[in-house]
Amino acid sequence: MAIRVVISDFGGVLTTPLIGSFMAFQDRTGITGESLGNAMLRIYEREGKHPLYELEKGHVTEDEFLTTLRTELAVELGHEPEMHGFKEVYFEALQPNEPMIAAMRSAKEAGKRMALLTNNVREWEPLWRTMLPVDEIFELVVDSAFVGMRKPEPEIYKLTLERLRAHDPGLGDLEFSDCVFVDDVEVNCTAARELGINVVHFRDNDQAIPELRAALG
Repeated sequence: MAIRVVISDFGGVLTTPLIGSFMAFQDRTGITGESLGNAMLRIYEREGKHPLYELEKGHVTEDEFLTTLRTELAVELGHEPEMHGFKEVYFEALQPNEPMIAAMRSAKEAGKRMALLTNNVREWEPLWRTMLPVDEIFELVVDSAFVGMRKPEPEIYKLTLERLRAHDPGLGDLEFSDCVFVDDVEVNCTAARELGINVVHFRDNDQAIPELRAALG
């Protein structure tokens, strides 16, 4: 069956790798990714909720997340670090991935329907949406922070399919097998594949763009 819809991730697919942003934050503050991860793990083990997941689901604000993380990091660092410049450093280091953006634009021009499915932060929307021609390429955006669920939860893939069907009567019979999903996180790809979605696991442009073109026929 021919692919009718392309569903793309945002960060790490349509942008440069996210690790670059975290390394920039480390360089600016001296706080390592390991320290950030350990602090969030301690919060999760204590409270039963992962702070990053709660942020990406819109259950806490960016300020609440950063305040909690700063307090937890103080245990390890011996002082409360400044965290409220994280967003600025993060986006300063993040750049558009022009070859993949061009591939998405080509898919749209070939008649494919286009959706963006992102785990993101509510307060960051004005920044990331203006980085790329989001509204030019994608007719539907599903942002975890506004729908209260995140990848790899099956419900967010199901919601994306439902919204595509509701958006256009011509997609009323759309099934997962009619879609191809592009994401750089393996667990997100696995969850999509288990639902019957065709998957391109993005590792780099040289691998992912030919795979996407092959999937689209």
